Amino acid sequence: MNGLGGKRLVLAVAVLLSIAITGAQVAAKKGEVIPTSFPKGFAVPIDHDLGVPVIGFGAAGHRHLQHNPVIFLHGNNDTPFPTACNPFGGVAKVAQFFLDHGYQPEELWGLGYQGDQCDLVTSPTNRSGQAHTVANNVGDLRNFVRAVLQFTGARRVDIVGHSLGVVLAREWMRQDNAFGLVEHLVGIAGPNHGIQDCYPGNPFSIPALGGFTPDSPICLEFGSASTPLLATLNQDETPGPTKYLMIYNFDHDFVYIPGVADGVFPVLSALDREGNPHDFSLSPLLNGAIAIGVSGSSAFDPILGTAHLGIVSNPRVWQLAFDFVTADVVRANVAEGD
Repeated sequence: MNGLGGKRLVLAVAVLLSIAITGAQVAAKKGEVIPTSFPKGFAVPIDHDLGVPVIGFGAAGHRHLQHNPVIFLHGNNDTPFPTACNPFGGVAKVAQFFLDHGYQPEELWGLGYQGDQCDLVTSPTNRSGQAHTVANNVGDLRNFVRAVLQFTGARRVDIVGHSLGVVLAREWMRQDNAFGLVEHLVGIAGPNHGIQDCYPGNPFSIPALGGFTPDSPICLEFGSASTPLLATLNQDETPGPTKYLMIYNFDHDFVYIPGVADGVFPVLSALDREGNPHDFSLSPLLNGAIAIGVSGSSAFDPILGTAHLGIVSNPRVWQLAFDFVTADVVRANVAEGD
């Protein structure tokens, strides 16, 4: 990830300049809200681990799509919208921003690949368990993308992922060589190069906080920058024709940034799962991707006060994601009108 500062700056400026173009956005649709279910006729995939239909959102429409369908992916221990057992579900807010700024309801889809999280009440170590790994959820995403493409008649999708959802999308794309199906990938605070919550004796290793021990399934995937999953995935970090934007916190983030508290969570150390010194602060970045850092995201998590969860509810992040995935559409429309 070294030596990319100048390139990132130029690309980031290009994206930010697109805000001026998007001044011609379609006016917000008053009263429309992101649903908490799928439309009639949609082939809802069965959750690989739970054996029941996945949860999520989507809507029926006239299928005269103005944009690629956007698939929103939550992070670990989260849901695509708030549920009875999980008050977060911030990716629905990102989708709502898209809806309010010109997207049609049938262009916005959310996948809940870990259920409603009610199992965490009695089994908190599921937070770091096998059912929550990328390996166990790639199939759910694969089936969901196929179902969305079939239902909408679209040829490609865009993906906006938060945290674990970023690597889930990347691993599915790698396994299926699906880069031609994904025009834009927006990663929000994704663990592309590992997490710091896995070192021996870290606060999250106790069962009540998830059991993130060095040998827990999640930590075997993300506990260092060179786990089998990440070593394979990062051989080429931005392959194919897909356009990549990575958004990250640069002030606080309990998943990546050591030495500073993030909301209610304690200060963590810059160590990997083997106890070796390693700074994960830039883990969300990818070689070849636009990278934009934000601060102050903790203000948007009113429950735990964390930047890692707050970033997906940060309106600046919504705007950055929207501008990135619509920039090509806007440029095409301008060219057609010249």
